[in-house]
Amino acid sequence: MKTTNIARLGGLIAAAVGLTTAALMAAAQAQAPAPLKIAVMDGFSGVYGDLTQGEVEAMQLAIDDVGGKVLGRSVEIFSADHQTKPDIGAAIARKWFDVDGVKMITGLGTSSVALAVRKIAQEKGMIDLNTGAGTADLTGPACSETGAHWVYDTYSLAHVTGGAMVKAGGDSWFFLTADYAFGKSLEDETAKVVKAAGGKVLGDVKHPLSTQDFSSFLLQAQGSKAKVIGLANAGMDTVNAVKQAAEFGIVKGGQKLAGLLMFATDIQSLTLPVAQGLVLTESFYWDLNDETRAWTKRYRAKKDKLPSMLTAGVYSSTLHYLKAVQAAGTDDAKAVMAKMREMPINDVMTKNGKLREDGRVIRDMYLFQVKSPAESKNKDDIYKLIATVPGDQAYRPMKDGHCPYIK
Repeated sequence: MKTTNIARLGGLIAAAVGLTTAALMAAAQAQAPAPLKIAVMDGFSGVYGDLTQGEVEAMQLAIDDVGGKVLGRSVEIFSADHQTKPDIGAAIARKWFDVDGVKMITGLGTSSVALAVRKIAQEKGMIDLNTGAGTADLTGPACSETGAHWVYDTYSLAHVTGGAMVKAGGDSWFFLTADYAFGKSLEDETAKVVKAAGGKVLGDVKHPLSTQDFSSFLLQAQGSKAKVIGLANAGMDTVNAVKQAAEFGIVKGGQKLAGLLMFATDIQSLTLPVAQGLVLTESFYWDLNDETRAWTKRYRAKKDKLPSMLTAGVYSSTLHYLKAVQAAGTDDAKAVMAKMREMPINDVMTKNGKLREDGRVIRDMYLFQVKSPAESKNKDDIYKLIATVPGDQAYRPMKDGHCPYIK
C-alpha cells in the first residue's frame, strides 16, 4: 500500500509539474511578440526561373544582418512562385495580406504581375518593393505611396545601354520584343533614345513569351539591315535569341546585338564564346570591389550560383525595409515608408542611394561589356566595366513620370 501511495503521489507531483511547465510555456508564448512576416514572390519556374533562384537565400542574408530580429520580433519569410501570371500573383498577395499577416512583399518580377500586385498592395495599404519587373509605370501612372521600384526599369536600361550603342555608331535599330507590358515599354523607351540621338528605328517584331524558335523573328531582323538588333526581352527568351542569332551568323555578318535586359546568369548560360562583346546594363556585379566579393562568398555559401542584380536587389530592399521598421518603431506601412525615404540606402549594391517620393530608388548603374574567353580568368570573370552612370542621369526625372499622387 505504501509503495502504491508513494507511486500515486509521485505521479500527481509529476502531473502538477507538467501542468505548471505547460502553463509557463503558454504564458511565455502569449507574451512573446508575433513574428514580422515578409515575403518574396517571383517567377521561380518557367522563362525567368534561372534568374530568380537564390532570392529567398538573399532575403535570409538581410535578416541575418539585422541579427535575426526587429523590434524584438523574429522575422518570418514567405515565398511563392507566381508562374508569370498576374491572376496568380494577385491571389497570392491578397492571401498573404488578408490571411497570413504579411507586411511587405519584394521580388515581383514580370511587369504584368508587378502591376497586378501593386493594385492589391495599394488596396490593402501594404508595402511592395519591386526588384524584378521592368516597367517604369511603377513610378509613373501606377506609382504608390507604399510601393517602390528598387533595381532597374525600362527607362534606365534604355538610356544606359541604348545611349551607349548609339554613341558607338549604332544609329539604326530593329527590335525583337517580348509581347507584353515589359517588352513594349523597353522598346518604346529605347526607341526614344535612338531617335533623340539622331538614329532611326527600321522596324520591330513581337514574339510570344517563352517561345523556343526565334528563326522567323531573327530573319526579319537580319533582313532589315539595321546596325543594331535590340533584344527587348529577358531570361531564357534573351538567351535563346542570342544563341540562335549566333547560329544564323548575325553578329559575324556585321550586325550587333543589344541585350537591353541581361544578367550575369544569362551570360554564364550562353558562355563567353557566344556572348563575348555584348554590351549590357546592371546595377550589381559580384566582382566590383572587396565588399561585393565578400558578400558573394556569403551568398554562395547558401546558394552556390553567381548572384545577379535580382538577388542582390532582394537583399538590398529587405535590409533597408528591416532597418526602417526598427527606426520607425512600428511595422505600420506609411510610417515605415517615410523612414525608408528619409534614410540613405547603404549596402553591398548601393552607396548613398535615395528612395524618391515617387518610389524610384536612385543609385548608380553600370555599363558592362562581356569579356572574350581570352580576357577571362575563370568561369565567373565575365564583365569588364565600361562606364558608371550616376543615378540622377540613369533614371527618369520625377516630373516626367506623372505619378498621380505627387503634386
